[in-house]
Amino acid sequence: MISAKAQNISPFIVMEVLERASILEKKGINIIHLEVGEPDFDVPSCILEASEIAMKEGRTHYTHSLGDPELRQEICNSYLKNYGVEISPEQILVTSGTSPAILLVLSVLCEPQDEVIISDPGYACYPNFITFSGAVPVKVPVYEEDGFQYRPENICSAITERTKAIMINSPMNPTGNLLSEETLQSIAKFSPPIISDEIYHGLVYNDKAHCILEYTRNAFVLNGFSKLFAMTGLRLGYVIAPERFIRPMQKIQQNLFICAGSVAQRAGIAALRSADIDVERMRNTYNERRIYMMARLRELGFRITVEPTGAFYIFVDARHLSNDSYQLAFDILDKAHVGVTPGIDFGENGEGYLRFSYANSLENICEAMNRLEKYIKEYHSRLT
Repeated sequence: MISAKAQNISPFIVMEVLERASILEKKGINIIHLEVGEPDFDVPSCILEASEIAMKEGRTHYTHSLGDPELRQEICNSYLKNYGVEISPEQILVTSGTSPAILLVLSVLCEPQDEVIISDPGYACYPNFITFSGAVPVKVPVYEEDGFQYRPENICSAITERTKAIMINSPMNPTGNLLSEETLQSIAKFSPPIISDEIYHGLVYNDKAHCILEYTRNAFVLNGFSKLFAMTGLRLGYVIAPERFIRPMQKIQQNLFICAGSVAQRAGIAALRSADIDVERMRNTYNERRIYMMARLRELGFRITVEPTGAFYIFVDARHLSNDSYQLAFDILDKAHVGVTPGIDFGENGEGYLRFSYANSLENICEAMNRLEKYIKEYHSRLT
């Protein structure tokens, strides 16, 4: 028998779009991918060189289960430099990507049937992480007219005696919006600990991302190297936590994951020390694409009330075309050969929206918008 939790886990719809796209590509059809949230840049040369040196020096064995001490110190240095926040290496556990970090945090916080508050829409995998850990996701709607910011009074109404954490994500996937400093301050006042997913920090345009540790130490920070440094395949992340939680998470890590990859950790050190110029170049390129894509999407009739200023996503209201975002996304893929993510992937409150990723070349984005313009004209002609 297959376990209930394995049978009941919902699919990650963006991956189903990608898999459908791969079938079309095998037929020789050119697909422009705006569905996937993965940097299209190669890893910066300083990171590549550090990886090669680590291999040549034989740094291919297990590291300490908490992570390379040198990397943990560099993370401390980074938070002091970027946020004015002092943390110690003893508060850091390095993981094989941010996903294991989420699982570790939920494992030390939650008993069966405990509750974790998340936003709707929000990152598609959060509910599955929470459910898989035995807890219950409690979805608090966020709205476009608020810039997809939490309304603190709605969080307050959702808190019960079983609430073990409040999850936030800023810059946010799927919307690309940042939580304001005022919102962060309000959320920090609640008694349950905050789990702050900060994986898109550093990819911010015309604004500033704030770390939750600026406002409270009753928090767990999730971060990593995949998005900012284009290191998705190297699988390197970390969690910053109150020190009393580190040892329990370490024991879980030892049993389930042992440690993060040794070569990836050396690459992470180089990223924090030497990749600032590369990051600035990538960020400027993303911003150029962001500005262009927003303008074109608005020209095509998609509503964007609040301009996204972080990550590499634009979440648009597509209800003038359809209230069924799943059907619409696959129709766009099949007819326009452009991959986009349906809003329903991110929660019921995301229905009617589409997520566009600008982690693709400006040339490809331009062609995708042209294809979408043609699709919309043909879509309307089919209705008349």
